[in-house]
Amino acid sequence: MAGEEKIRVLIVDDIPETREQIKKLLMFEPDIDVVGTAATGREGVEEAKKTQPNIILMDINMPDMDGIQATEQISTAVPSAAVVMMSVQSEADYLRRAMLAGASDFLTKPVSGDDLYSTLRKVHERKQTMIRQLPVPAAAPGEAAGPVRRGVQSAEARLGHVIVVYSPKGGSGCTTIATNLAAGLMKEGTRVLLVDAKSQFGDVGVFLNLKSPTTLADLCSSVEDMDMELVENVLVTHDSGLRVLLAPEPDPAAITSPLKGKDVAGVISKIADGYDFIVVDTGSTVDEVTAELFDIASRVLLVCPPTLSGVRNVRALLRLFDETDYPIERTMLVINQSIKDQNKSNRVTIATELIEKNLKMQAIAEIPLEERVVLHAVNRGVPVIAITKERNRSPIKELLDMAEQVRRALLGEQADKSEEETKQQSGFGRFRRH
Repeated sequence: MAGEEKIRVLIVDDIPETREQIKKLLMFEPDIDVVGTAATGREGVEEAKKTQPNIILMDINMPDMDGIQATEQISTAVPSAAVVMMSVQSEADYLRRAMLAGASDFLTKPVSGDDLYSTLRKVHERKQTMIRQLPVPAAAPGEAAGPVRRGVQSAEARLGHVIVVYSPKGGSGCTTIATNLAAGLMKEGTRVLLVDAKSQFGDVGVFLNLKSPTTLADLCSSVEDMDMELVENVLVTHDSGLRVLLAPEPDPAAITSPLKGKDVAGVISKIADGYDFIVVDTGSTVDEVTAELFDIASRVLLVCPPTLSGVRNVRALLRLFDETDYPIERTMLVINQSIKDQNKSNRVTIATELIEKNLKMQAIAEIPLEERVVLHAVNRGVPVIAITKERNRSPIKELLDMAEQVRRALLGEQADKSEEETKQQSGFGRFRRH
């Protein structure tokens, strides 16, 4: 295929005959190029770093490091590469473990030529679409180009804006708003970090199909002597290039939260200088963690569903902010899950103009309820704004407009206005001591 870039494939399998068989199957495909082979999981990780393939065909069972472990390492070391797992066993547990490790697809051995070709092309197209829609932030001046920036903080000053996404009403879709806000803020040269700060049952990992043995709790336990190398080792990278700090694994038996407010705020404050925007997903209670996050926030994005209980809870929170002298200019209202055509729905919702009048606050965005679109995105492990190129389709258009509103609000502030001065105006510290 003259003039078109070939799909670069790395084959990792401990059986030499299998490696050769797959190479022969791919040899005469004009749009596919085998750039290397490896016999062990460790070799596969090193070869992936060296050859930078588009796709890695990975055997799940290998002696030194199995395909699951190798895929987890490759997902961080070479996030631009997609992994297709191979196994003689097709049980659901193998498939689940492979996907949780970051694999994009699964093939059962022996692999037929047709299945191999169609899977490689399908996975490659999906990966390239993701990369095009959510570009990887550019490397800083003097830094080597590439999809990974491990342990290196940007040489130039970063904005360090912290955006806390919060709703006092459970089920308001905060995680959908947070993941798409973070994705929408990603631009060329802009560094964005998404943090799941829920004490238990964090949803960001589920929404983006991410898993990691290290989480926010690991950084909180080392907040005093934390450095950027430790931070980079704890973060995970989504296929889009978005960096993510996951919440601790759920522990329903735990009596107390594994996260302490001052530690969470301390972690985010320390790493803020390395990013332009840090988007924080939170739970629905005003507890120690959320109170500390409100204090360090550049903006608090209040997510309000168009229901009586949703409006009542947001109004109560705004009253609390007023009583504690929390700067109202640091809050932004988003109406989520709205229904524009009530006649086509069995749900009754409140019109946005009535919500704004009741709260005495104008919404920066109204996100329509599109359950099928959101579910489709979650099933694929991608933000809603990345499931199609149709930018004018709801709720993609509204989510992108919301991200742009937040960007403009933060970048349009007076240059001489000190963020620290703004934070000192907050009365939430006094609220916590009473």
